[in-house]
Amino acid sequence: MKTILYIIQKEFKQIFRNKGMLPIIFVLPLLQLVILSNAATFEVKNIKFGYIDNDHTSTSRALVEKFKASTYFNVLTDFTSEAQASSAMLKGEVDVVLEIPQYFESDLQKEKHNSLGVTINAIDGAAAGVENVYVTQIIQRFNQQIKVDLFQISDTQVQPVNIETIPLFWYNETLNYKTFMVPGILVLLVTMITLFLSGMNIVREKEIGTLEQINVTPIKKSQFIIGKLFPFWVVGMGLLSIGLILAKLIFNVPMLGSIVLLYAYTSIYILVILGMGLFISNFTDTQQQAMFIAWFFVVIFILMSGLFTPIESMPKWAQILTEFNPIKYFVEIIRMVMLKGSGFTDIFPLAIKTLVFAVIMNGLAVWSYKKTT
Repeated sequence: MKTILYIIQKEFKQIFRNKGMLPIIFVLPLLQLVILSNAATFEVKNIKFGYIDNDHTSTSRALVEKFKASTYFNVLTDFTSEAQASSAMLKGEVDVVLEIPQYFESDLQKEKHNSLGVTINAIDGAAAGVENVYVTQIIQRFNQQIKVDLFQISDTQVQPVNIETIPLFWYNETLNYKTFMVPGILVLLVTMITLFLSGMNIVREKEIGTLEQINVTPIKKSQFIIGKLFPFWVVGMGLLSIGLILAKLIFNVPMLGSIVLLYAYTSIYILVILGMGLFISNFTDTQQQAMFIAWFFVVIFILMSGLFTPIESMPKWAQILTEFNPIKYFVEIIRMVMLKGSGFTDIFPLAIKTLVFAVIMNGLAVWSYKKTT
């Protein structure tokens, strides 16, 4: 036990002795949490909107006013022709162009129907889909209003039935996207920092030659590995603590569940990541190699974790692969505990899978580590 404590003491001294490493461990991740949580959003706002009004009537102007009143659209200008609007979209000056046909109002009064042309810049397909929904909702609301304004219902006609829906939003009542993203970004930072540090730390020992000196000492393999990885386990838990404080103070993310339960699961999860870092370091000779390999796996795990895109939207083969992705379980559990208030029984199946991953990864890491005596 004393041997492990001496190794742990040595590792902490190395960490705090390196003045350039401290900002990387503690400052940069927190800046990333603040910046990414504001930047990584699928909300579409300030949509650059233009229109072609070929009718110039009170009805067409009322429709344009609906878009001007919306908080999602930034109505920039009106175009005199379709060619002018197309040129503006080609230059990136507008994202959505609404074309109101000639005789729009009169056709509504005579024929009781009409059509509108909507052109959307669909380079970003996801944003274009959201923009289309916004446009459709505004036009539908305008359509309901125009029925009352243009087609007054007489006393002899049957009054249409009006069905009103009252939505009730659970777990995120204000529909604040940061509430959804901040826990996931926190998982991302804890994962990346602990993986990179654990992987590069042992490789650094190889580069400077001290690993060979340690290998010929009476220190056992298990003592060396525990002593080397435990400080980074502490660093990971510390990052989680600071991240949770910032999430509450800056973004007001709720903590509905047990924080003790969250820490208990995180302690297991970090063991998985440390095992991965050690496993990578056993097959690399330089810090650069370790960084590239770790980054390769981290990118795949992040993109397939459900952090940015729903797993349900992925192909079936990808959904099967996500079952072997430990980041997926942490993202799901931290959102369940913080936002839903889930308890031990709710996360138990996912925690068991994470524990299995921890045993496998650390077992492979210890098995692949070669110590010469």
